Amino acid sequence: MGEIPMTDTGVRRTVLPGGLRVVTEHVPGVRSASVGVWVGVGSRDEGPTVAGAAHFLEHLLFKATPTRSALDIAQAMDAVGGELNAFTAKEQTCYYAHVIDDDLPLAVELVSDVVLNGLCRASDVDVERQVVLEEIAMRDDDPEDLVGDAFLSALFGDHPIGRPVIGSTDSIEAMRATQLRGFHLRRYRPDRMVVAVAGNVEHDHTVELVHRAFADRLDPAAAPMPRREGRFRPHSAPDLQWINRDSEQAHLAFGVRAFGRHEGEQRWPLSVLNTVVGGGLSSRLFQRVREERGLAYSVYSSVDTFADTGAFSVYIGCQPENLGEVASLTRGVLEEVAADGITDAECARAKGALRGGLVLGLEDSASRMNRIGRSELSYGNHRSVSETLARIDAVTTQEVSAIAATLLARPFAASVAGPYRRARELPAPVRRLVDS
Repeated sequence: MGEIPMTDTGVRRTVLPGGLRVVTEHVPGVRSASVGVWVGVGSRDEGPTVAGAAHFLEHLLFKATPTRSALDIAQAMDAVGGELNAFTAKEQTCYYAHVIDDDLPLAVELVSDVVLNGLCRASDVDVERQVVLEEIAMRDDDPEDLVGDAFLSALFGDHPIGRPVIGSTDSIEAMRATQLRGFHLRRYRPDRMVVAVAGNVEHDHTVELVHRAFADRLDPAAAPMPRREGRFRPHSAPDLQWINRDSEQAHLAFGVRAFGRHEGEQRWPLSVLNTVVGGGLSSRLFQRVREERGLAYSVYSSVDTFADTGAFSVYIGCQPENLGEVASLTRGVLEEVAADGITDAECARAKGALRGGLVLGLEDSASRMNRIGRSELSYGNHRSVSETLARIDAVTTQEVSAIAATLLARPFAASVAGPYRRARELPAPVRRLVDS
């Protein structure tokens, strides 16, 4: 066990035997503590026959441990007024608790018990299967989420990055307890875990709590699992997907493959580009589509970043009869930015928005825990807020314009949800998004 010094970030880091990393950040002026056990496992680690296993397992581990029932787990957290939850993404799963600082020992022990010792009983699988199926149905009732999942499938094909985190009805109905127990045993290893804690906490005390909770899993002789960086290989070219829905609105998402998080410093100008294009009320898309033309209520752009690839996309919801005009107008904005770049004023405004959003988003211990947990799991290092603000400030208009010219020349993928039964019923400008 040894502590690895950090810079002036305020983050302290200790690596326990077996590779388990513990990172903490003391947040002055708060009486709370947030604990997150981050596992470097997500839906991209699944084979097609177990699509949705990482998310299903996240649900299942809360059902029972050798010493606690689901009710015991819920009552223990309710008794201290805390929050206990989890989420699954493409490349990580996080189990977290938010409590007052005096209850930090309970939070560490409870979250660790769930993550390490969840039983995955067959009877619980059958019950939780219905919950996950309801969650899929809820996703299907939300066209914005539905079209977002379809867009990533259109962009990445049958590569695991393109599959929905939640899985499919068929894969969830076929999932068995033995498969989930095997996934848990193979993937949930200390060398793929980070315990992140932020708030009114003391590092050495936190390390002691984590060491106690993980004591029987800390094997210094365990061989580390290989990292996934550099593994992305596209299975197919970007294409067009559509979902027939009897809805009042048509929903469109389209975009291109972008950069992985380890591809140099491109994420900073890409963040500025995203803000200029569709990141706020003054963005080009919001002004052109909503303010000047009134063609949509919701229009924005977004960036998804994975270890070795990513996505830059635009979403619009509009009346079906306006979808063709909206697609043409939005594509025109992107072509304009690719050809002519952005202005100095846009760059300055976007950097100000990013700076403000970063600082205001770190006002509580939960957000601080998320920041240090993600940083440790994704990069293995930590920037101070000041360092990050300085990197944002250093982005130039020319850098952003160069990123736009490179990125927006790539092939587009698109997805549509709306009253369209076949491809030829889609407006021609939508079909041309992918054909051009």
